[in-house]
Amino acid sequence: MSAANMLSLLVLGAIWGGSFLFMRVAAPEFGVFALVELRTILATLVMLPFAMAVGGWRALGQYWWQIAFIGVVNTAVPFVLFNYSSLHLEAGINAILNATAPMFGAIVALVWLGDKLSRSAVAGLFLGFVGVALLSAHRVGEGDVSFLPILSACAATFCYGIAACAMKRWLVGIKPIVVAFGSQFYAAIALVPFSLATLPTVMPSALAWTNAVALAVLGTGIAYILYFNLIASVGPAKAITVAYLVPLFGILWGLLFLNETLSLQTLVGGVLILLGITLTTGVITRLRRVKP
Repeated sequence: MSAANMLSLLVLGAIWGGSFLFMRVAAPEFGVFALVELRTILATLVMLPFAMAVGGWRALGQYWWQIAFIGVVNTAVPFVLFNYSSLHLEAGINAILNATAPMFGAIVALVWLGDKLSRSAVAGLFLGFVGVALLSAHRVGEGDVSFLPILSACAATFCYGIAACAMKRWLVGIKPIVVAFGSQFYAAIALVPFSLATLPTVMPSALAWTNAVALAVLGTGIAYILYFNLIASVGPAKAITVAYLVPLFGILWGLLFLNETLSLQTLVGGVLILLGITLTTGVITRLRRVKP
């Protein structure tokens, strides 16, 4: 991997890790639905020229219901769920839980697509869910957080797993940037009634607006473009390693900007989750097979 691609990977990890900080600050003032509406609209505008440059309108018309499904399952529902969990959980905790998406993807692929799980993948699932259980027990045990926000974050990553399998089943050959753009577009449409019904009664502060715009433009629009450029440059096996950087940056930004704390139990749970993802996805094996 070249220095430029390595830098892109680090920047992408920093941006996606920062997304949980942005949600943590903006969600209390905007509300869970209005924030996602703003996020999807601005992200759609950012990705519009890139999607249209590769003939996006044709794919949006031809595969409208498949992309709309992705928009609901991969964008609207998980974004709302993470906004809710960010009202109760630290940015670092949410970033760690977000990393469970590949594990849920493996389970959905087993049931829906008939993909087989190796012994190492099964071991990875076990370790990953032990990490989630450890993390959950610690947070709930503190007494100030119920299990519902943790369940909400895990439900969001389960949605990501469904969406990944749906794309593999229905949208092979469609430009990823078109699917990303379309998912934001259809999600924005789907959330209109919910957003209008829950608009904030008080104008959000300048700080909340800054974080909301950063979440939309940086954390969604520009981040998707960086990610797909990485896939084109170094391949999906190496690009997916950004999943291991997101929790690290999420924790770092939370510590630096929100004065969050990192307990030993949280650290152990996070390490188990990351180790579980490594085994479940077989990323190490794939990286060894990829020629430099």
